[in-house]
Amino acid sequence: MDVLLNLADDYLLDKAWAAVLPVSAFTTAYTNAPGLYNSSHVPDLPSHSSAWSQLISYIPHPPLPDELLTSPLVASETVASAWPRDYLPRQIISLLAVTLVGIHVLYFTFAGLSYKYIFDHKMMKHPRFLKNQVKQEIAMSLRGFPTMTLLTLPWFIAEVRGYSMMYNDVAKYGWAYLIFSVFFFLAFTDYCIYWIHRWEHHPICYKWLHKPHHKWIIPTPFASHAFHPLDGYAQGLPYHMFVFVFPMHSKLYLGMFVFVNFWSIFIHDSDMITGHPLEKIVNGPAHHTLHHIYFTVNYGQYFTWADRMGKSYRQPLSELDPMLQVQAAEAKSAKAALGKEE
Repeated sequence: MDVLLNLADDYLLDKAWAAVLPVSAFTTAYTNAPGLYNSSHVPDLPSHSSAWSQLISYIPHPPLPDELLTSPLVASETVASAWPRDYLPRQIISLLAVTLVGIHVLYFTFAGLSYKYIFDHKMMKHPRFLKNQVKQEIAMSLRGFPTMTLLTLPWFIAEVRGYSMMYNDVAKYGWAYLIFSVFFFLAFTDYCIYWIHRWEHHPICYKWLHKPHHKWIIPTPFASHAFHPLDGYAQGLPYHMFVFVFPMHSKLYLGMFVFVNFWSIFIHDSDMITGHPLEKIVNGPAHHTLHHIYFTVNYGQYFTWADRMGKSYRQPLSELDPMLQVQAAEAKSAKAALGKEE
């Protein structure tokens, strides 16, 4: 997240913060305070002598550089914010904004493309596909994003303030570890999510925590983030924990974070393509489709090995394809229509 925040600061947020909380507003209030300077030696500072500047001058800020306090001319010409990049309140607000915007863009971009080009719209004729389901999936996702963002914020703050084990120089651990960390990240998070997901099906918490996500028996890609906020947060915990326990390159971590969101969308397309070479290794859309239909199978996120160990694996078979029910319903409707014509 530190990589994303730095990019946002470089291209947008530095200018935004300088406009909202300009350093000159605070130095103007300081230099114009009675008794600090001889008025004949202090030039007029009209550029920020607005009601807004006077109002924000009371907002707390870290100590300003001495050169700004002792030189009003320098202060008046400085285009910067009184809240620097490493100031905690600024980081909190910036991360909230960046995360909320980012998850909405990612969700609507990837889920929208998957819904349009991958999801088979014939599945919407399935007997268990709900009325207005897509709208419901999107609505649940949008309601959950703010709370999930707030719950996740402490992890992001700890990351950008340097408490994680992320690094920027590949030479620190070498290319071999960089490549290994990709597979290690997937294996670690997959195993953790398996058990979190499986425990969420326990009767003690299933009804209020995870059942909202299983409202979608035949999910569309928009169901990928349609969780109870605590459910979404719990299943995201392993991704955040990883970089506080194991080293990972910061840019690689950002890439993996985007990938896991993409994967979550990908496996919710109700696809039951079977017979491919990796079917018994990779937990793909067919496996997760069976999870939504049968509830207590295929809890894994990326691989099938945890389900095999936990005896919860179910092999995707062509005869389990929910499209067969769609075809049966269509055939029944066609037969009924033909009977009416006769």
